[in-house]
Formats: sequence, structure tokens, C-alpha cells
Amino acid sequence: MPLHMTKIAFGAKSYADLAGWYEGRKRIALTTRYCPKRHEELVGGSLYWILNHQLVARSRILGFSETSDGRWNIDLEPELIRVHPVRKRAHQGWRYLKGDPPRDLAEGEDIGDTLPGKLAAKLERLALI
Repeated sequence: MPLHMTKIAFGAKSYADLAGWYEGRKRIALTTRYCPKRHEELVGGSLYWILNHQLVARSRILGFSETSDGRWNIDLEPELIRVHPVRKRAHQGWRYLKGDPPRDLAEGEDIGDTLPGKLAAKLERLALI
């Protein structure tokens, strides 16, 4: 079973912003300072995007490549796949995904009435959901 990672969609205010990053691109590469120690396990896995404290989409990890300045690119498939939203705390950089990944949304399935991550967290602390 491949390993997955998470990353904040920093700068994206909505899913449409995140999807816009992918529009018309044949290659997606995220630059990071260090190559993950478990990078071989990540190839074939997915990078899950965090937006508004929820995992909302994923892209398959194709591999890792070193840049000329010593940094590393995380090479992603240029397809964004929506997933069933799952609450996730914000963090800096990328992290390995612990536990089971969220399921993909089926063709034509909509996220419906899911609550925004911050609101869901507050209601859960109040034992209302």
C-alpha cells in the first residue's frame, strides 16, 4: 500500500482557486527543501490538499527530482481528484498522511452539505455533532 502526504493549499481561498492551479498544465511540480526519507513509498501514493482545515482533493505522486539548487520537486500527475472532505489541522510544509485516506467522490457526487472545517471543529467541541 503506497504512502500518502498532505500539504496546505496556501494562497487558495476556494476549491476553484486550487483547481485553477492545475488548469492547462501538463506538469505539476512542488518544490521542497528536503527529499522525504520515505520517498520511494510515496511514489504511486497521493498528495492530499488541505483547504480550510479539510482534505478536499488529491493528486497522484509520480516521483521526486532534484533541482539545480539542491532542492527537490514533488512531481504530481496534472489531475486534481476531489475527495470526501475530512477535517485536518493545518501544518507547515508537507506531512505523511496517517490513517486511511479519504475516499474519492464518485462521478456526479457532490460534497453536499458538509460543514466547513472550522465550524465543524467548534460544533464538535460543543458536543453538538
